[in-house]
Amino acid sequence: MNIKEQIKNDIYDILKEYIEMEEIIIEKPKDRKMADYALPCFTFAKKMHKSPNDIALMIKENLKGYQTDAINGYLNIFVDKKKLSKMILETIVEQQENYGNNSFGEGKVVAVEYSSPNIAKPFGIGHLRSTVIGNALKNVCLKNGYKVYSINYLGDYGTQFGKLIYAYNHWGDEKALNDKPLDELKRIYVKFHEESSENPELDEEARRIFKQLEDGELEVTALWERFKDYSLKEFQKTYELLGISKFDSYDGESHYKDKMGAVVEELETKNLLEFDDGAQIVRLGDNMNPALIKRSDGGTLYLTRDIAAAIDRKQRFNFDESLYVVGNEQILHFQQLKMVLDKMGYEWGKNIHHISFGMMLQDGKKMSTRQGKTVKLHDVLVEAIDLAKNYIEEKSPNLDNKDEISRKIGVGAVIFNDLKNYRTNDIEFNLEDILKFEGNTGPYIQYTYARINSLLDHKKNININYDNLVVNEYMWNIIFKLYEFSDIIYKTKINFDPSELAKYLIDVAQDFNKLYANEKIVDGEENNSQFKLLICEATSIVIKEGMNTLGIDVLEQM
Repeated sequence: MNIKEQIKNDIYDILKEYIEMEEIIIEKPKDRKMADYALPCFTFAKKMHKSPNDIALMIKENLKGYQTDAINGYLNIFVDKKKLSKMILETIVEQQENYGNNSFGEGKVVAVEYSSPNIAKPFGIGHLRSTVIGNALKNVCLKNGYKVYSINYLGDYGTQFGKLIYAYNHWGDEKALNDKPLDELKRIYVKFHEESSENPELDEEARRIFKQLEDGELEVTALWERFKDYSLKEFQKTYELLGISKFDSYDGESHYKDKMGAVVEELETKNLLEFDDGAQIVRLGDNMNPALIKRSDGGTLYLTRDIAAAIDRKQRFNFDESLYVVGNEQILHFQQLKMVLDKMGYEWGKNIHHISFGMMLQDGKKMSTRQGKTVKLHDVLVEAIDLAKNYIEEKSPNLDNKDEISRKIGVGAVIFNDLKNYRTNDIEFNLEDILKFEGNTGPYIQYTYARINSLLDHKKNININYDNLVVNEYMWNIIFKLYEFSDIIYKTKINFDPSELAKYLIDVAQDFNKLYANEKIVDGEENNSQFKLLICEATSIVIKEGMNTLGIDVLEQM
């Protein structure tokens, strides 16, 4: 059911002697009062030796089944609202949660790396963005027909663990580690950076300890594994609050510690490695910094592990695309990764996409573990839930399941606030603003869904007589918006941009509330009432499926 493609085909049947199909560009006017669709005819003028307006008039005379106007070189097209309303609404109700699904991804595989918190550090609000953007893109890929592998590439390796182990051996508190492990690990990590600012030799000592970890030294490895176990248990609490059940892979950086030698050997065999002040590098041309593969002390780096991980994932998942949901600050890293893979002869490296995103700000500043200012994501979610519960106690004290509804509102508000923003933008975080039930917020959409759900008790299964209906502006706006759902799902995937879907859901909620404000849904005329209730049902299906795709629950009552 693609109205635009049908119009395009019908116009091509008229113009095929003059132009190619791909030259026909069907536009959607910003103001639907002007037209449902429009065809600019300016590009046809040279080939057809006619003015754009004469071409529009010629198409108007020959295009059957549509109401059209030729104005200033445009053909404005109005579709049959009654016929299409029936088709759109009945399709949505029949397909239910499958409405909006696309098939262009069938037979293809996408690997999505996201969340990836750092072991031994609190799951900070800074990791919210990777987690919810990645989860939404995973769901969008599934809805477009792809097979998806979700990867939580845990930050469980690197020089920072040398720092942490040194800090624990010198300033650690065993009781505090058992009682509140991540708080204690955060404290000693901050302590290390305070001390190393006065004594830079500590950084060299941390690198030496990390080399011991790479070499499998038993005491160092046992302490590292202990830190990792504590961290995973704490992380799971946050994932449960967010409604993220599992990942297909939790293989972190450490998984590749015994695979990096093969990468270095392959680079040597392909004559790509050079020595530079004792370190080993790959030159990437005059306009790009060399890729550092091995330090002068023999230690490997993040890039070395990412090369090994990319090769391993291609072998394990045979992906068609591989997405890395990682912050803007890693743009250079992923440019180097793709360039090294290209030099190694891996064509599939071109299908690696860095899904970058901006920072989460508080009072205009990024929180940093080193300064001890990380805000725990779990604490933020709990605070959001508490604020939502206060609102419910005030407005709807007799509501059932207040705890569950509060969780859905609070967590949903946090997720939606992130996803409604274009991902590369920085976001200022303010709980009171994102929990408002008006404006462009998650609670506004959840409230709209609950409002619709309360109306559906009046819906009956009757055969609506469309001939006797008047499909007015408010009805048509929401129906046409619902029709666009599958196109939005497609665009969200192609642009790797969940804000496309989030903003669309805001539009759906706004268009429905305009209908609600201007039309009595259940009036004295049964046929009209049931038609409007059918619009309500279709709207509820799209809102629920759209929010679920973003990783957000809807509310049945409020």
